[in-house]
Amino acid sequence: MADTIKGEYYYGMGRRKTAVARVRLFPNGDGSITVNGKNADIYFGKLASHMATISAPLRALDLSTTYTMTVRVVGGGTSGQAGAIRHALARALVRMNPEFKSAMRKAGYLTRDPRMKERKKPGLKRARKAPQYTKR
Repeated sequence: MADTIKGEYYYGMGRRKTAVARVRLFPNGDGSITVNGKNADIYFGKLASHMATISAPLRALDLSTTYTMTVRVVGGGTSGQAGAIRHALARALVRMNPEFKSAMRKAGYLTRDPRMKERKKPGLKRARKAPQYTKR
């Protein structure tokens, strides 16, 4: 269905952990969200918190049902992907209307979350877990 949508759209790219999302926001839509060719409810399953994360920028501006959104997201898990989609959607909304920038910035949706998984260090079992110390 998403491939049949023609016309003008607004683009945004967002990142979170190792996930990268590319969002196309189509005006005069029906409020549907398509992620990687599937409905967002099906793609994220029963995790309502991820759906709330994705639609947060639209709810902050009271635009929930006025746009159709198609998303391509790769990498990471479901939580990172939801955060990346939120970041990309906020950028697309600002590109569409620069007056939204202050509201998006105030809500924290335009700031890229820098937290990443910490690397494993040599001599340790994981990033910080050391082998058990034995005195004798």
